[in-house]
Amino acid sequence: MHQKLKAIAWDFDGVLNRNIVNGRFVWADSLQDDLGISLRDLQKGIFDDTFLDVISGKIDLKIHVQRWLEASNHKLSVGALLEYWFRKDDLKDPYTCDLLDRMNVQGVQQVIATNNEHHRASYIEHVSGFGDRVSEIFSSGRIGHAKPETAFFEHVSNSLDLAPQQLLLIDDSAANVAAAKALGWHAYHFTDATRSGLATCLGL
Repeated sequence: MHQKLKAIAWDFDGVLNRNIVNGRFVWADSLQDDLGISLRDLQKGIFDDTFLDVISGKIDLKIHVQRWLEASNHKLSVGALLEYWFRKDDLKDPYTCDLLDRMNVQGVQQVIATNNEHHRASYIEHVSGFGDRVSEIFSSGRIGHAKPETAFFEHVSNSLDLAPQQLLLIDDSAANVAAAKALGWHAYHFTDATRSGLATCLGL
């Protein structure tokens, strides 16, 4: 790892959380059988054009989901659907989580930098236990801006009081990696093809 690096900012979904396999959200594989909701309907109704406003904290996720449930005549409560989603979507990647813990032992500051609204960010922090494994969780819902927006990265670097060149982003999105690099960050594009090289990049 570069000697001038002071902190690592880990993306969550697709990096620390192995919930995306071959472009598929594996947490929803049994959604139809468990809740009687098709993934197609869920994606169309919840992950629609307004979902960026949810991710950025402009629309509360619970209100957004409630509107869809009512419009679709689903009898399931918002709380039950979110509890199911968050629990099934809690799929920690043993490989990257081990690297995170090993870097902690070496004294490198670790944070999470994720495009998640505040309800799921709180779940990640308190229920999944990452609040005990990183110094801070930066989420788009809390910041009010989502990656790859410049304001997201500036918020992280300013909050940590670190120059961009002292930060490393590990992210599975090429757009996020490119945005971070354009601001002077170091960045590692984490994919199935590059995952095995991450340990070497970190000097482990």
